[in-house]
Amino acid sequence: MKLKTDSNLPAPDDFYETLIAMHRDLTDEQSQFVNARLILLLANHIGDPEALREAMDKARAEVGGP
Repeated sequence: MKLKTDSNLPAPDDFYETLIAMHRDLTDEQSQFVNARLILLLANHIGDPEALREAMDKARAEVGGP
């Protein structure tokens, strides 16, 4: 499975608003926990190790470093 990197959401602005609302009134620690939980839930839903590895590689490449 090739990772989809083009916009694939029917309403990306609505999704972004929902994502931001999920973090509203949370501490930084709670926000990090919610992000981690969301990542694990979505990874489980996707279930394709190759696609997940590709996504992690692309995410990391945007940050740089070793």
